[in-house]
Amino acid sequence: MFTEKSYSLKMDKAIDIFSKELSSLRTGRANSAMLDMVKVEVYGQMMPINQLASITTPEPRMINIQVWDQNNVSLVDSAIKKSELGLNPQIDGNLIRLPIPELNEQRRTELKKLIKVIGEKCKIAIRNIRRDANEELKKILKLKEISEDDEKKHEKNIQNLTDEHIKIVDDKVSVKEKEIMTI
Repeated sequence: MFTEKSYSLKMDKAIDIFSKELSSLRTGRANSAMLDMVKVEVYGQMMPINQLASITTPEPRMINIQVWDQNNVSLVDSAIKKSELGLNPQIDGNLIRLPIPELNEQRRTELKKLIKVIGEKCKIAIRNIRRDANEELKKILKLKEISEDDEKKHEKNIQNLTDEHIKIVDDKVSVKEKEIMTI
């Protein structure tokens, strides 16, 4: 039996991933979530920094990373330098300090474009989920498991879900853009 709920959950998942990507963008304020997307190759596998160290934000423009194993300090340092965060780590023993510089106008504009791109990818994912739902509806209609009226009703519900989720993405994009453009 066809349920909109499973497709709604898939759309929610796409928005969760989108939200994580947004929170990892640098906005001029220290935020430990910025490091969520940075992976370090240690012990033969890729691991997030928060599994190798404690991350704190003692000041609005500083992130401290207390690496637990001295051998991993240089690996964490190089992973941060290779990331697209544009941050310059300062090593002090097992502690890595990440000063967060002010965003200049050019960087703000680049980030605004990047936010739009990430938002568009999420919308595409949501529309693909809608397409999958509609294809499933057509299959079960062909198998005569539902009537044409039911198919139209489900299609309309899926479209409403899609519209709601795309509005959520648009809202998150505009909030993040305002956050970045605020000096």
